[in-house]
Amino acid sequence: MDGLSELLNGFATAAHPTNLLYAFLGVLLGTAIGVLPGIGPAMTIALLLPLTYTLGPTQAFIMFAGIYYGGMYGGSTTSILLNTPGESASVVTAIEGNKMARKGRAAAALATAAIGSFIAGTIGTLGLALLAPAIVKLAVKMGSPDYFAVMVLAFIAVTTVLGSSKVRGLAALAIGLLIGLIGIDPTSGQQRLTLGLPELADGIDVVVVAVGLFAVGEALWIAAHLRRTPAQIITVGAARMTREDWRRSWKPWLRGTAIGFPFGAIPAGGAEIPTFLSYVAEKRLSKHPEEFGKGAIEGVAGPEATNNASAAGGLVPLLTLGIPTTATAAVMLGAFQGYGIQPGPRLLQTQPELVWGLVASLFIGNAILLALNLPLAPMWAKLLRIPRPYLYAGILFFASIGAYAANTSTFDLWLLLLLGALGFGMRRFGLPVVPAIIGIILGPTAEEQLRRALQISDGHVSGLVNTWFSKIVYVVILLVLVVPPLVKALRDRRGPRGPQQLPQDSEVSQHSEVPQHSEQAGDR
Repeated sequence: MDGLSELLNGFATAAHPTNLLYAFLGVLLGTAIGVLPGIGPAMTIALLLPLTYTLGPTQAFIMFAGIYYGGMYGGSTTSILLNTPGESASVVTAIEGNKMARKGRAAAALATAAIGSFIAGTIGTLGLALLAPAIVKLAVKMGSPDYFAVMVLAFIAVTTVLGSSKVRGLAALAIGLLIGLIGIDPTSGQQRLTLGLPELADGIDVVVVAVGLFAVGEALWIAAHLRRTPAQIITVGAARMTREDWRRSWKPWLRGTAIGFPFGAIPAGGAEIPTFLSYVAEKRLSKHPEEFGKGAIEGVAGPEATNNASAAGGLVPLLTLGIPTTATAAVMLGAFQGYGIQPGPRLLQTQPELVWGLVASLFIGNAILLALNLPLAPMWAKLLRIPRPYLYAGILFFASIGAYAANTSTFDLWLLLLLGALGFGMRRFGLPVVPAIIGIILGPTAEEQLRRALQISDGHVSGLVNTWFSKIVYVVILLVLVVPPLVKALRDRRGPRGPQQLPQDSEVSQHSEVPQHSEQAGDR
């Protein structure tokens, strides 16, 4: 009950007209910036930090929270409309959302993303207010073997589910892990894979990698097929969901919330792992698994709900332990320190007005986000009608700005071009881009947790499975690897269903143009 009473006091703080204005500005700015490829909420907050020191900490962090949630939705907008995630957590949304847009259901995909974000964000914020102490206790008890097991599960899931070829998925994952190793070895302090370039000593920024592989690679791929493939005429649907869409979305929203919030609350968790797990879960549980890869609405609803629930969960370790789980949370931690405030267990006692005003503003910001973006869905969808030469020229322009602003380094622009060429090559040879991104993001963290677990166990491999949680995760991994081949073998033995499936595949291939097929293979 203390949490509820403090939350009510927080609403009194957040409902002040000045704070409401900053919440609205944060949501509007976050959504607008999130739409631009490569310029996410973390970068936006970092750029605004010098300007907000003239404000009080409560107003500043209320605006930052609005930017955080608005940027999450803005990133899904570009994922759906342009197949260019604005944030790494929006990578999964592009898989089905962009296919829906190509089928003329762009506004419906944006609507389910907005509503799912609102529901998950609201429930997640309520969990932040009421369940933070219990979740933090669980997160603190998890050790390095548990973190490493979860990351292995994410690697296996992304290579076995997202794509038609496991070999190509593993190859793409290996490329991502290789890029993630560039920099200084955390144990020995020696440079590795830097080719003697001092600019690579700190590794390659994730923003540069994501923008290069997705935005620049997509732009180069479209440019290569622009004259060969006729322009696709896309019909934009109404900015609403049908009754069937609601029926197929409400369960993924709730499941995505249940998956995203606990993972977001785990230190060093972030939103990348749970969004992929949500996609995997929806594909397994869906009554229409044949639609996945062709524009299944569950593949948008579940990951988007997971994304926003994870954002709310990510504030739990930030506020109670002072541990950031995402890039945006890390920037917000720097903002706290800039105000002379140290997040941690005593923050609730020393800054109750700030903490509970921030939590209450998340409810208000979610409502503003929904009210703002549902009417704007047709406007965002009209981006698809922009001629592709102008559209992708704009993407390259903003991608270059985002890559340069990450570290204000011209070297990053050359890296952006190189990674764009790599993304083009991966599309050309059918290698999925998503496993590479996941390898880059999670590879260094997985290496750190692996080394830490082995150091604790004096190098014994048994140290990786010495907890009940890690054992459960490895059992799940075994099931993911073994069950699908067994199910496929049983289906093949039944006989009649195998031949019946061939005409459908042939029909699809007859109505698919070669360039489009190659592009879809690359997107996966």
